[in-house]
Amino acid sequence: MKKTKIDIPTGIGEGAITGYIHTATLCTVDLDTYKHFYGDVMKMQIDAVALTKDEKNAQRLFWHIPSNIDYDIYHCYRATVPSLIQLRIIHLKTATPKIHNSYSSYETGSFSLGFPTSNAKNMDKRMQEYNVQAMAPMQLGDIVRADGEKGQYLETIYKGPDYLHCVGIERVNFPQLAPCDPADGFGGPGYSAFVAKDSDAEVAFYTDVLEHYILFDSVWEAADEGALGVKANTPFRFCGIYAPEAKQNHYLLLDFKDGNMVDTGVQSCIPNQGLGMYSFQTTDIDKVMANAVKNGITVKSEIQEISDYILGDGKACVLETPNGLYVEIFQQH
Repeated sequence: MKKTKIDIPTGIGEGAITGYIHTATLCTVDLDTYKHFYGDVMKMQIDAVALTKDEKNAQRLFWHIPSNIDYDIYHCYRATVPSLIQLRIIHLKTATPKIHNSYSSYETGSFSLGFPTSNAKNMDKRMQEYNVQAMAPMQLGDIVRADGEKGQYLETIYKGPDYLHCVGIERVNFPQLAPCDPADGFGGPGYSAFVAKDSDAEVAFYTDVLEHYILFDSVWEAADEGALGVKANTPFRFCGIYAPEAKQNHYLLLDFKDGNMVDTGVQSCIPNQGLGMYSFQTTDIDKVMANAVKNGITVKSEIQEISDYILGDGKACVLETPNGLYVEIFQQH
């Protein structure tokens, strides 16, 4: 398989064994909606990926896609900012269960992709022009950094395809959460969020297996008429986890503490429809696998040689986080 022509950074910091979220894989039967939302509205590029029959059969086994489900693959990315999270879209020819039934923030599993922008008002105007619905009007909030410096942010959560939340956020007088296109202020995907029933176990996966670190971890209270769509003052754990030295493509975890979280009964994994897998590059796949085994993590696919359009040629494995998300670990040759 040929590798994509764009040069995608690994996000691996000096001395780290894994980088930031490199690729997010989404499955859908509705390719046109994905092309419209991520391509036309969010101004990302979408390329078809050619697969031979043998390559597809190898993928099926590696990703646990049943043989009776045919599919095509597309690579979706912001060409002007190649360090952002790549999207691998699996266009299913046969419907599979949907990870989410609604936009309710209480539904557990994959929750959002974040689209940092340097001009949230212009982004919101574009969303309105394309009739993309928001969960709530744009919010202006305060930021207080650890050093005491104060700032503000503008944030809106939009309704993306397959009930995925897509967050537009601008930090008014601080650097953005991920780099943006200098020409138009658009950015992202620059982070992703997950709603976990067992948040302690999910955090442990990222810190103990991938050896990422917690930047912040506290209990927040939902704002009145906020975009999360839960009652005002509802307490929820909000945890931010970053790869060493990384300032983007991070992982956010939410855990609502009022007892109202809902399990749809459909696992956040491919080939179920929605966001079902993250990919991380590593300098030592054997060490990551040893960490996984030591911590009792389910290994879906053992280390093997693969060739991938986005990741390149190398060794990879697939792990399952304690809350059911698939994680692909890849080491380039």
